[in-house]
Amino acid sequence: MGVNQLSKIARRDFINGTLMAAGASMLPFKSTSQAVMAALKPEYYPPALTGLRGSHPGSNEHAHSQALTKKTDWGPTTDLKEEYDLVVVGGGLSGLSAAYFYQQKHGRDKKVLILDNHDDFGGHAKRNEHTIGGDTLLGEGGSESFEYPHEFSETVLNLLNDLGVNMDRFKTAYDTDFFKRHNLGAVTYFNKRIFGEDKVVKHPYCNYPNYVEGLQGAKLSSKEAAQQAPLSDSGKEQLLRVLNGGLHLLKVPKEELQNYTRTHFYFDYLKNALGVNDPGVLRMARHSGLDWGSTGTELMSIATARSCGALGFAPVAVFDEDNPYIHHFPDGNAGVARALVKWLIPGVAKGSNAEDLVLAKFNYAELNKSNNMVRIRLNSTVVNVEHGNEPRSSSDVLVNYINDNKSYQVHARGVVMACYNMIIPHIVSGLPEEQSAALKLQGKNPLQYTTVGLRNWRAMKEMGIGVAMSPGNMHQAVLMDFPVSMGGYEYTSTPDDPCVIQMISCPYGKFGEPRREQFREARYRMLGLQFKDYEQEIRSHLSGMFPRELFDFDRDVASISVNRWAHGYSNGGPGDSTRIGRQPFGRITIANSDSAPGSDAKTAMMMAHRAVNELG
Repeated sequence: MGVNQLSKIARRDFINGTLMAAGASMLPFKSTSQAVMAALKPEYYPPALTGLRGSHPGSNEHAHSQALTKKTDWGPTTDLKEEYDLVVVGGGLSGLSAAYFYQQKHGRDKKVLILDNHDDFGGHAKRNEHTIGGDTLLGEGGSESFEYPHEFSETVLNLLNDLGVNMDRFKTAYDTDFFKRHNLGAVTYFNKRIFGEDKVVKHPYCNYPNYVEGLQGAKLSSKEAAQQAPLSDSGKEQLLRVLNGGLHLLKVPKEELQNYTRTHFYFDYLKNALGVNDPGVLRMARHSGLDWGSTGTELMSIATARSCGALGFAPVAVFDEDNPYIHHFPDGNAGVARALVKWLIPGVAKGSNAEDLVLAKFNYAELNKSNNMVRIRLNSTVVNVEHGNEPRSSSDVLVNYINDNKSYQVHARGVVMACYNMIIPHIVSGLPEEQSAALKLQGKNPLQYTTVGLRNWRAMKEMGIGVAMSPGNMHQAVLMDFPVSMGGYEYTSTPDDPCVIQMISCPYGKFGEPRREQFREARYRMLGLQFKDYEQEIRSHLSGMFPRELFDFDRDVASISVNRWAHGYSNGGPGDSTRIGRQPFGRITIANSDSAPGSDAKTAMMMAHRAVNELG
């Protein structure tokens, strides 16, 4: 394939995901005497777009211009003369929940406008649809599950109950026998570029796959796994020492052990206690935590590495029989986002509960109709939020946003900022200096969820792969999507049926650099890639992992959605900066999971609840 050529799959997904998305951003406006927002066209349906999704082209350019180049001149601004009780900046789970809580508190007759810079609602709760052979297959492009629902507050449980989410339903919707029935387990794929040969070893070497409920365990002993790894003889010896290692090898008094493991680095343990210096073993170790802490394990303490089951520590059950990791909709937490939108805008789809909505085709033309009490305006990047008068006494907040490179303004009695907290100082005018500085410290790490539509999964079946750890690739894990059937949607049943697989990437920066610097480097690298770059990486990964007689990329791959989140998991800021950053400012309050900080659905909802209550 020539350097400037796109494969058939790359060309199709590039066109679907990039050009269509760019064209879609031109749809929302029409010229009227009042410059009022027009409804989206009936064919507008972003879940079906493939190619570059997540932070897709067109979603972040204005925000980056403002934050990085300090752009303030957006040309003439049209005052739409629209007044709302509440404007929410950000249409993810926290922003949608803020609209819900506001109407619950103040009445369904209150006018709410939700503005989001993406072409779809939900934020990280992104729905991916892959059409294969006339069938629609679902996948999640970010926020995938409810974690530890037994810990949910009454506030969250009441919200979910209002949305028609039946938590007990997941116990039957998730096929816990799927992986056992098909003899699918956890393996490791070593690629030729890094390890000298393409090889699959039936051992994960770490704990990460344990969160997949029902997945079969390692097929090899530690000794066999070390011998089969494509390493030098000394590397194999070192790997076995790591696999057989443990805290007992640390020459530390028992009463000092706990504090020692919290204050010393995991890589110091590998090098000093176990004598590891083989680059292959160290690479396996660095990637063995994947998205746990969102960094390579060289930045982890021994205690953290142990808790996440990094290389050399016995696999632990992150979830157990009482709290299994099974609370997934077929499209992840996009199922929750869609249920929230249905509650806010009833005419958007048919269905009486969240399960009814799994296969429902949402009518995006309903989102921004003028007769709705809640309106969702997509492709709209907020660039300025400012009180009409002195913040403590102002009853009016002016909200400026960009759509189709044109500047518009609306008025609100209150505003909830449910967007990335680090962007808020660049948007909200007049913030106290201490608060502004604190918000700029609230970090998010880059994260990528790629979903691939396969015409069949025969190769996964024959290789016995449920999850493949991949320490030499961009995507450090490849896995069958969660086996969930509900709402009329049926998960794949036989290896000859189409399916969706997940490919997860938590990109790290330069080895040993501070966490924040690694995030920045990885973020810039992620956004600098085009779809053809991702497609080539995926092609190389899957073609190297599967034998030619079982897999042909051009034949077997139907579609690719690359959900790249340059700002993914929230990781907060140092000291008390998170609490300082989220303080109310006049008629403006701050939500989003960043403000906890946290990286899960319930946290996003709780931060929305707090922000709405702070408005009074």
